Amino acid sequence: MEEEEEAIGLLDKVLEDEDVFLLEECELGTPTSPGSGSPFLVAVKVEAGKGLEMRKLVLSGFLASEEIYINQLEALLLPMKPLKATATTSQPVLTIQQIETIFYKIQDIYEIHKEFYDNLCPKVQQWDSQVTMGHLFQKLASQLGVYKAFVDNYKVALETAEKCSQSNNQFQKISEELKVKGPKDSKDSHTSVTMEALLYKPIDRVTRSTLVLHDLLKHTPVDHPDYPLLQDALRISQNFLSSINEDIDPRRTAVTTPKGETRQLVKDGFLVEVSESSRKLRHVFLFTDVLLCAKLKKTSAGKHQQYDCKWYIPLADLVFPSPEESEASPQVHPFPDHELEDMKMKISTFKSEIQKEKANKGQSRAIERLKKKMFENEFLLLLNSPTIPFRIHNRNGKSYLFLLSSDYERSEWREAIQKLQKKDLQAFVLSSVELQVLTGSCFKLRTVHNIPVTSNKDDDESPGLYGFLHVIVHSAKGFKQSAHLYCTLEVDSFGYFVSKAKTRVFRDTTEPKWDEEFEIELEGSQSLRILCYEKCYDKTKVNKDNNEIVDKIMGKGQIQLDPQTVETKNWHTDVIEMNGIKVEFSMKFTSRDMSLKRTPSKKQTGVFGVKISVVTKRERSKVPYIVRQCVEEVEKRGIEEVGIYRISGVATDIQALKAVFDANNKDILLMLSDMDINAIAGTLKLYFRELPEPLLTDRLYPAFMEGIALSDPAAKENCMMHLLRSLPDPNLITFLFLLEHLKRVAEKEPINKMSLHNLATVFGPTLLRPSEVESKAHLTSAADIWSHDVMAQVQVLLYYLQHPPISFAELKRNTLYFSTDV
Repeated sequence: MEEEEEAIGLLDKVLEDEDVFLLEECELGTPTSPGSGSPFLVAVKVEAGKGLEMRKLVLSGFLASEEIYINQLEALLLPMKPLKATATTSQPVLTIQQIETIFYKIQDIYEIHKEFYDNLCPKVQQWDSQVTMGHLFQKLASQLGVYKAFVDNYKVALETAEKCSQSNNQFQKISEELKVKGPKDSKDSHTSVTMEALLYKPIDRVTRSTLVLHDLLKHTPVDHPDYPLLQDALRISQNFLSSINEDIDPRRTAVTTPKGETRQLVKDGFLVEVSESSRKLRHVFLFTDVLLCAKLKKTSAGKHQQYDCKWYIPLADLVFPSPEESEASPQVHPFPDHELEDMKMKISTFKSEIQKEKANKGQSRAIERLKKKMFENEFLLLLNSPTIPFRIHNRNGKSYLFLLSSDYERSEWREAIQKLQKKDLQAFVLSSVELQVLTGSCFKLRTVHNIPVTSNKDDDESPGLYGFLHVIVHSAKGFKQSAHLYCTLEVDSFGYFVSKAKTRVFRDTTEPKWDEEFEIELEGSQSLRILCYEKCYDKTKVNKDNNEIVDKIMGKGQIQLDPQTVETKNWHTDVIEMNGIKVEFSMKFTSRDMSLKRTPSKKQTGVFGVKISVVTKRERSKVPYIVRQCVEEVEKRGIEEVGIYRISGVATDIQALKAVFDANNKDILLMLSDMDINAIAGTLKLYFRELPEPLLTDRLYPAFMEGIALSDPAAKENCMMHLLRSLPDPNLITFLFLLEHLKRVAEKEPINKMSLHNLATVFGPTLLRPSEVESKAHLTSAADIWSHDVMAQVQVLLYYLQHPPISFAELKRNTLYFSTDV
């Protein structure tokens, strides 16, 4: 009897005692820990030439994630002992058989990884360039048979755990809140994780271990004793992965239809549907024979969530209307750009506040409140930002319209559906019971569990990169026939992908050589996508949804932005393979604090990096020649260009124009007339960015920040006009000249898609930014650098853009503005 009470007491302790539990998924970005986020993304700058040092960085990041994994396994194992103890009592929570099914092989996996970690840890801590650890990875790979047994049992383990939860409240309580403690340097922190999430970790881990072997081999010299051992470990791991992928995918995604056929889930994800002229977030499931659109039902606390089917189309009846066939969209009002930007600013501010609360060991209630607000804004952004139409049609009648953020995503869905349609598919109608069974299976089968917003990310995931990614798209090979070819670049930002740059069209070739460089702003980005298109000039192929000619995607590929690789001073060259096409590109990354540095030109003869007053005096002009010429060219042939000033120009073209303006070459006008308009727009932006101080000056920056924050319109007007009058004349005249130009660009917004707010977002942080001293004084993280002042900088420029025309003479004559101390 005593033994029974002790076992039940121990079980209660597992339910109540938070201190018993082990490691939280740590935030690896803290100064005290070696890694950052994802186990392979170690955010440490590496100097060129330290190849073996990269090995240490890869290993220390992996070690940190291995520690997290071990503690997740420990958290999973913790209730096993008391559950076993109660199984033999008169009040069993689970039977021995149920316990063995749910926790099958977890103890063995834990012991394998604990031994691996204990052996690897001292080697990394007492680092030596000659250290060998290939044998440890080889041994780990040789024990993958345990994972095979785990995978074979995985589905049964999940089903057993779910059944036991439904029939036993005590077990449900345990399985919904397993506590995982944080890493060694954060003794108090822990997080709640469900048993279902922890049971998936071993499956995820094999893939991660294989990826780290790739990274290690990349940075291990061929003559190093570890090289053959790591190669062998990678071979074993890859063979194992390919064998379990064949097994696990059908196992996790198979549903049996009432007729006894196997229906499998191929793809699922969250998409924005336009329904009754409004946007709705849907979870779309693509099965081997049917596309099902669902939404999550609202459920009362403690109940399992379920999906509600909105509609389905058998793939045999699904067609993609060609652009010219599709009817125009139901009217959906695009969300104003400035509101989308405001949401991004709020999200960044909430992120900063959450980090501060965590750093100061703030109350978990305050953190939860901030997370909730952040989620609300992220959800709105996710719902309202997509604009790319994806229409599907049921040949028996109705059309459905989704809006996506990325051409890549649209292409993925289209290709996945078309691949399945090559099979011999039959049309059918599901009975209400069949539909209920199918919809009921969606919750278990889904592979995308959370809405793709950062507030749903695990704490151990990488925060992504903030700053500027420089990408050179060199060339492409592998085309079967000549075509007009170009590439676009997409990066993720705030949970979704956006197109950031586009190469010129290389006409009639099978081997395009672009050699074009782009500077792409990253806002917490983790991936870069490259898409290769064939340009279509057929005017009949116009998409009714957005009036754009539809170009054909020839191939697409994606790579992770690993800070280790990109945060070096050198270019990193790589090849991305897509449908037999190989695109060669190079990239390097500049963090945001580095991009704030202004380096005045040492030679006063050029125009870039030279004070605006020096240039105008030398030229005997009121507005620098470079500004006048670029503006004139944009107004002549770029004012109707979609995304003018937002789409990156080719960096090599911009550098060529910079050199010509600096040399005051007589061929400037000829070169301008031949140059791509986005390069000319980029040259103008670069000129303002490279001024020794911003156009609106370092001295007045704090006053502009205070002025724009004033609530009273009259006080704000007085202050903002007074500040303009306080600018040096060359700065003021140039600013007013640029202002009128940007207003003329915005008048063409229906064609060029550049609103006043869009233009303010592009130019605000360039014309108005804190001095280096000021920015260092109060900014702590990359996200802070982005969020703190950018919103105000955009608002200042927007204020002047929305203001009635401002005349230099009137401004100077009018002394009625009240004086502020600037």
